[in-house]
Amino acid sequence: MDTALKEKIKAATYEEAIKMLDEYIAANPQDDDALTVRGIRYWGAGKRSKAINDYLEAIRINPESRAKEALRAANEILDYYNKDLLNP
Repeated sequence: MDTALKEKIKAATYEEAIKMLDEYIAANPQDDDALTVRGIRYWGAGKRSKAINDYLEAIRINPESRAKEALRAANEILDYYNKDLLNP
């Protein structure tokens, strides 16, 4: 994914960014960076399962993708347990 598109996505609202990324990924399904960027936008919107699916797909395409770090961070957040709070 080129820098100009990344900047447009960064400046766009969530809905606009997802639409641009969906179109780009449909035309470039092997672009692990685009999947990672879309996963990050999903994560920021609270759509965790969609984000994780994008991270996993990006890692499947490129095992050295930066999605690997994003997935690790997501898992740390999801695995967090605070014994001082009431956790069911």
